[in-house]
Amino acid sequence: MEQHMESVKVESKDPAPEPATRRTIPEPEHGGLDPEAIIKAFALRMRYSVARDETNATNGDGYQALAFSIRDRLMERWFETQRSYYEQDVKRVYYLSLEFLLGRLLVNNAINLGARPEHEDAMQRLGFSMEEISRLEHDAGLGNGGLGRLAACYLESASTLALPFYGYGIRYEFGIFRQKIVDGAQTEAPDPWLTYGNPWEVPRPDILIPVRFYGRSEFYEDAEKKGRFRWVDTESVFAMAYDLAAPGYENDTVNSLRLWAAKSSREFDLAQFNTGAYVAAVEDKTRSENISKVLYPPDDQYAGRELRLKQQYFFVSATIHDVIRRFKSKPDRKWSELPDKVAIQLNDTHPAVAIPELMRILIDSEGLEWTEAWSLSEKVFGYTNHTVLPEALEAWPRELFGRLLPRHMQIIEEIDSRLRHAVAEKYPNDEARVQRMAILDDLSQTVRMANLAVVGSHSVNGVAALHTDILKTRVLKDFHEFFPTKFHNKTNGVTPRRWLRQANPELSGLIDEAIGQGWTRDLEQLRGLERFASDASFLERWRGVKHARKTKLAEWMGRTHDFTIDVSSLFDVQIKRMHEYKRQLLNVLHLIALFHRIDDGDTSVEPRTVIFAGKAAPSYLMAKKIIRLIHHVAAMVNGDPRASKILKVVFVPNYDVSSAEMLFPATELSEQISTAGTEASGTGCMKAVMNGGIIIGTLDGANIEIRNEVGEENLFVFGHTAAEIATLRDQGSGSMAIIEGDPVLKRVIQRLETWEEFHPISAMLRGGDRFFHCADFASYCETQRRAAATWMRPDEWSRMSLLNSARSGNFSSDRAVAEYARDVWQVNPVPIRMKG
Repeated sequence: MEQHMESVKVESKDPAPEPATRRTIPEPEHGGLDPEAIIKAFALRMRYSVARDETNATNGDGYQALAFSIRDRLMERWFETQRSYYEQDVKRVYYLSLEFLLGRLLVNNAINLGARPEHEDAMQRLGFSMEEISRLEHDAGLGNGGLGRLAACYLESASTLALPFYGYGIRYEFGIFRQKIVDGAQTEAPDPWLTYGNPWEVPRPDILIPVRFYGRSEFYEDAEKKGRFRWVDTESVFAMAYDLAAPGYENDTVNSLRLWAAKSSREFDLAQFNTGAYVAAVEDKTRSENISKVLYPPDDQYAGRELRLKQQYFFVSATIHDVIRRFKSKPDRKWSELPDKVAIQLNDTHPAVAIPELMRILIDSEGLEWTEAWSLSEKVFGYTNHTVLPEALEAWPRELFGRLLPRHMQIIEEIDSRLRHAVAEKYPNDEARVQRMAILDDLSQTVRMANLAVVGSHSVNGVAALHTDILKTRVLKDFHEFFPTKFHNKTNGVTPRRWLRQANPELSGLIDEAIGQGWTRDLEQLRGLERFASDASFLERWRGVKHARKTKLAEWMGRTHDFTIDVSSLFDVQIKRMHEYKRQLLNVLHLIALFHRIDDGDTSVEPRTVIFAGKAAPSYLMAKKIIRLIHHVAAMVNGDPRASKILKVVFVPNYDVSSAEMLFPATELSEQISTAGTEASGTGCMKAVMNGGIIIGTLDGANIEIRNEVGEENLFVFGHTAAEIATLRDQGSGSMAIIEGDPVLKRVIQRLETWEEFHPISAMLRGGDRFFHCADFASYCETQRRAAATWMRPDEWSRMSLLNSARSGNFSSDRAVAEYARDVWQVNPVPIRMKG
């Protein structure tokens, strides 16, 4: 057992270094970004880092050497950025997220250096294809979906805006599982993304921060006879830092993403090892390091709950210690300055334990009184909520939380007690309100992390206008009434460098030619495309780009998945995490209806390729059954001689950032069909629109704001509104009457019922139908007819497509991050200028 470990840095166990002396290490010559300089840097790295030459270098070696040489260029800017922040003593933002879906970095980093063509030219001269070697990079699957990709976009935008910004997360050894489809069913395989190393990361073995668990909270009196508490008899594990460079677009700012890996606080027991008890000898070490082994998927009830909570506290504790270390690095720093130098953003509730952790450090280690510590802490934290589903709000069993983090439980009990008192004082005789707002749920004996995050932050935001309104009026209504000034909206965004400039070079080139390249940094400049909306020749070129991307997608699908698809058909795409509220099932019901029309001899059905992609959490049985249904319907459609000439259904396995970069540019009709009032925001809708995809969707999440920007006539809206869904839910309206009153839907359900395997789905639809598939079915089918008919009029469709892209500027993550910087973090840009 290790006690009272409050140091923020543990030095290496190697022999002590020489006495500190002032060394003069000359600055290396800055590396150029012209092809000749790139070739020299590549050759140096190939020989001395990869240990290959022209006689034995493979494409994999080429990727490694090029990645190292690009990282070298980033490193120069990285040093200058961090030096500038320190010297100017700027306020910094710390973005805490349990997930970061970075995608491949090779091309993205070359683009942000402003030197993609130069790198492509250099590689071509050497006999390599940059496109081919970039495919060898393994996606870092450090996230499940939108939450992790949003964090990656914000990291990149913050650097582009020259904001002092640090991302913090976990370096999972195994990322989100690899999805394989076996006999139409999802199976999960490990994702060992680090098997061949990661040339982008910089290990920091000297940055080892002790993280403690278990033990007990002990009362004592300090030297001034004041009552204090300390956390004793704990077990510990070390958090070791791994840093990744996060460059801005064509500026010299390079911020940091710091990921923590768990390292045992003790090596194996040598005495046990010498007696042959190898497993026992390494057991403690292995158990400690399991903390950063695996990213758990969402909705996974079988994931080890204790290990998940350990993960959350592990990265939060290490991060808060790192933040405090950096804050105290300036001499004579006063604690009152903390909110002037530190802003911490909680990306959902996963890092919410940071609030009691900071309080613990301020009170127990730094000796502050509660009132001052709470005031500072509240001013430092901001909380972003990402869900409108009450059951998705994170809660931990009180017994588990108290056993794992006893001192934090004690602090939360004090926060809860003070909150209850304040609420009761403002609303006397309203015990029900007190119970709803309490952090500690007396009925379920849980710690409600969303309540803690709201109470402990000065800022609480939703991620789309409708989402924020639902938070204020339904999910967090009591808190909004109690803390009205805390709540505000920050609609999500995505980076145009990744999702247009990198993912769709053909469309980017056409846009550059039409309006210049300024849109890459200021996406609102895409408005300049509007003047081409009636230019027939330009619209034809626009269609040509979309056709080229559809062809590229078809080639990729053939090469990687052995699919054959018709590029002359409408590409109807639904790519997102598998969940009932996202309603992939509604799409499938429409597919069965289309099959019935074709089978009945209806010749008016337009040619269509329906593309699905997405992962279901391993224990989410209904979502996995829907995947199985998609494949069953695909086999029915694709195997039918008549239907297969008109309709094609494919499911792209193992959906990740890299496959999304292939799918979004080729998307023509983008399915954003969640039950109104359930999707917090969504960013897939933004990526599709940016690339000229046209939405078919409900008025949910960011769809509403997209409609407001692009015009209602330029997308296809269907279904009940969030208010209407709420009324249906309150009325308890069943789906049986809807099914009986709609012969098309009834026939679809009856076919479902002929497949015994899918009886749980048909029973759900006839029963509760919690996400209102049946209620929206007729409207969806009619809107699908209208969309397909419009697609058959190429000039009209192309005009709508162009206007969607032209009016997507508001959905840049640059806009979102700038709003956070202004309204939440109060940080200013710090332009970086390289010397020489």
